[in-house]
Amino acid sequence: MKFFKYPFWILYRIWFYILVLIPIIILLPILLVVVSREQWYPVFFKIARFWGKFILIGMGFRWKIEKEQTLEKEKSYMFIANHTSMVDIMLMLVAVKKPFVFVGKKELAKIPIFGFFYKKTCILVDRSSAKSRQAVFLRAQKRLSQGLSICIFPEGKVPEEDIVLDEFKDGAFRLAINHKIPIVPLTFLDNKKRFSYTIFSGGPGIMRVIKHRFLDTYNLTIEDTKTLNDSARHILLNMLQEEHK
Repeated sequence: MKFFKYPFWILYRIWFYILVLIPIIILLPILLVVVSREQWYPVFFKIARFWGKFILIGMGFRWKIEKEQTLEKEKSYMFIANHTSMVDIMLMLVAVKKPFVFVGKKELAKIPIFGFFYKKTCILVDRSSAKSRQAVFLRAQKRLSQGLSICIFPEGKVPEEDIVLDEFKDGAFRLAINHKIPIVPLTFLDNKKRFSYTIFSGGPGIMRVIKHRFLDTYNLTIEDTKTLNDSARHILLNMLQEEHK
């Protein structure tokens, strides 16, 4: 029976890339204008949220978001989540209405068309370069001063399929402590099941998101980075393990 699913899975993957490109191509003139100036980023973010919803709906996904605490309009935040799927970016855009900027690996900038806008709107990091990591702090500071928030997937990469949650890098937590912004942990419960990096897997269905209570950083110092890291990871890991019982 599984043999007959292989053609579906292949077409499903191709359809995903088509959905990624369709809005970008149609909205290309508008996108080129809004990415030309940093102060127009909130407009780009609204378009990006539409792009995310377009892809998720087109793939047959529905989402259910549970909030344990409400964001304040005037505050900036550090959003973090587990990284298991090609649609993590889209779901994050849908789950968080408040404009934020992704911090992501520079390799994604090489993707045709998508990579151009990724490079123009995100904070790119080369994790092998100390100079690049330092530049992330400066760019994040600039974005936060503009009233934006930051989003990082702290695992730093997509872990192997059998790993529930990989170890977290410290970057997101150092940034949050340095800039005194709360951390908002989000758990993506179904992304791996719905659309993992394994080609022959996945399918339409509900994608659940838990937006946990915030972790305050106001009274923390850089020496508290590891403790904060562990606390955030513990929240996500507990939720994921509870789901898999």
